[in-house]
Amino acid sequence: MASATSDRPAVDQPSARPALHATSDNGIKIVIVGGFGVGKTTMVRSVSEIRPLNTEETMTLAGESVDDTTEVSAKTSTTVAFDFGRISLDEHNVLYLFGAPGQERFWFLWDRLFSGTLGAVVLVDVRRIADSWYAIDRLEAHGTPFIVACNDFGGTPYSHEQVREALDLDPAVPLVSCDARSRGSSKNVLISLAQHVQSLYATQESAP
Repeated sequence: MASATSDRPAVDQPSARPALHATSDNGIKIVIVGGFGVGKTTMVRSVSEIRPLNTEETMTLAGESVDDTTEVSAKTSTTVAFDFGRISLDEHNVLYLFGAPGQERFWFLWDRLFSGTLGAVVLVDVRRIADSWYAIDRLEAHGTPFIVACNDFGGTPYSHEQVREALDLDPAVPLVSCDARSRGSSKNVLISLAQHVQSLYATQESAP
């Protein structure tokens, strides 16, 4: 990989996209969470059919004593509120994507973002697995279905079994690999989340 930051340019973006419908009947909300610099902004940017709304600000020297930039020393900007993107599923259904800020000082925003959410993606940088613990704890406490996606930053590979053990992840929670820069890869992550949520609802409906 040329860089180890979440600001890597998106790849395989389509050159043209169809015009959006002015209205939709159903809005489906998904939140992407994770630690600082794991690629949340990049994932929203790569898969959104609109130019994403983002609240990125330039990182300054004042933040060096606050934000842990280990393994992401080349990162120059950071999300201070949230990212927003959109995907039209069909004529009646639209998917809204929210990327949550990763720094601890912005965690108070997360519970608001989780409200009304169909499910969440916990994006993980395997070089900094501990940064993902809080996201998983908050989602479990909130009762929000989620999957874990390991973003490919290159370097030493980790098996899914090693990541599961490090995160103490429930066996029922799907764990996938992805490249957040790739629209196709990010799309597959969202499909995996949708399949997981559908499976959970089917299980609940069949329970006595």
